[in-house]
Amino acid sequence: MFSGIVEEAATVTGVEKEKGNVHLTLKCSFTNELKIDQSISHNGVCLTVVKKVGDTYTVTAIRETLEKSNLGLLQPGDKVNLERSMPMNGRLDGHIVQGHVDQTAKCIEVKEADGSWYFTFQYDVDKEKAGQGYMTVEKGSVTINGVSLTVVNSRDDRFSVAIIPYTYEFTNFHQIKEGNVVNLEFDIIGKYISRLLHFKE
Repeated sequence: MFSGIVEEAATVTGVEKEKGNVHLTLKCSFTNELKIDQSISHNGVCLTVVKKVGDTYTVTAIRETLEKSNLGLLQPGDKVNLERSMPMNGRLDGHIVQGHVDQTAKCIEVKEADGSWYFTFQYDVDKEKAGQGYMTVEKGSVTINGVSLTVVNSRDDRFSVAIIPYTYEFTNFHQIKEGNVVNLEFDIIGKYISRLLHFKE
C-alpha cells in the first residue's frame, strides 16, 4: 500500500529482456536501505526487489505489467518515480494507492501557468470499466506515474492536473512532454463504491 508521495526519481541504469519479462536496474540514494523481496512503487507499479549490487538494485516486470504500464518503454537514463510502502503508523499525505496500474494515458498538452504547470492526459475509455470506477471525477484523486494528484477539468476521456514547482523538479514530471505515455491508477474508493452500486441495481 502506498500514498502517492514520491520519495525520489531514480535513474534507470540497465534494461534486460528475458523472454516475456524485463529486468530493470535502477540507482537511488536509499539503495543501501532496501531489502530483497521488498515492494516498491515504480512509476506507480508495485515491484519486488530481486537483486542489489553496490548502489543499484533490480526489479522484474512481467508481461502483464508491461502491457498495462509504461515500464516497457524505459531506457537507461530515464527517471522513475519511487515510493516505498506506507508505514501503518505514518500519515496518509496523498491518498490510498495500491500500486496496481489500471492503464496508460498520453500527455496531450503541457501548459505553463506563471510558475506552475497544467498537464492534460487522454486515455482510452471503456464504458463498462468506467461504470466500475475506472474514470476521473472533478477534484477527485488520481495517480499518475505513482504521484497522487487532484483532478481538474475532468472529461469523459481526458483530465488535467496542476503541478507545483517542487513536484515538477523532484519527480519525473519534468521529463513528460506531449506524446509521452504515463501510468494511471484510478481511485480505489471510487471503484468500490461503483461496484457496490452495481450490485444494488
